[in-house]
Amino acid sequence: MNMAEILTFEFFQNAILASVLVSIACGIIGSLIMINRLFSMAGGITHAAFGGIGIAFYFGLPIFVSTSLFTLFIGFLVAFLTQHKPHRSDSIIAVIWAFGMALGLILLDLTPGYKSDIMAYLFGSILAISKQDLITMLVSDCVFALLIILFYRQFEAISFDRDFAQTKGIVTTFFHYLLIAMIAFCIVICIKAVGLILVIALLSIPCFIAETFTKKLGSMMLVASCLSLLFCLVGLALSYYANLTSSAMIIMVACVGFALCLLPRSH
Repeated sequence: MNMAEILTFEFFQNAILASVLVSIACGIIGSLIMINRLFSMAGGITHAAFGGIGIAFYFGLPIFVSTSLFTLFIGFLVAFLTQHKPHRSDSIIAVIWAFGMALGLILLDLTPGYKSDIMAYLFGSILAISKQDLITMLVSDCVFALLIILFYRQFEAISFDRDFAQTKGIVTTFFHYLLIAMIAFCIVICIKAVGLILVIALLSIPCFIAETFTKKLGSMMLVASCLSLLFCLVGLALSYYANLTSSAMIIMVACVGFALCLLPRSH
């Protein structure tokens, strides 16, 4: 079966739409994470989100609702603790990371029956994206875009110079926690597509590359989103022809792109 034929299948069309929506989210949120130097925190929140998945399976709750609420709670907890204990931030993030993963595994062990969907949440299953997942991604993207349009100057100010932002009357604490909430929801909507293990790569790699082309926040978001979409589409195509896991191929393509971006700097 050639690529033209597989494009007629709904599951592949959904995967392409998911690639577009995930790329927009990762381009916007990933750029904010990078310029605020929050990748360590984002990584901790991402892996701790597994606890929300465990809670959902154990108590029979909707996966999205449970994971969203738990990830939001973890995000706020990490933000609060690291603000009040800045010299222990790495240790705090590591402990929260480990706690979330351990809680998820324990609850899954205690849940009767075979958890067939767990691999999809750990490593992604973009070819199994449903229309409901697409709607959730679309709504999330619209919210992210609206928040950036409304508060672009505030986010830009707290990202590049928080002290200056405070002198301008910007409530930096509020926007910091709003950013953490956006990171949490971005992580949750991306988990189904690329998996909990790989989501941080899609948040970071396109933004690292985008930074070599532009230093402006808005332009960085646009370039990162386009790069992310390119990596997703190429990864999907290669995974189809090589019969390999789609999410892993997407990240591998992104890693190759990152390596190629570093080559000119080595001279």
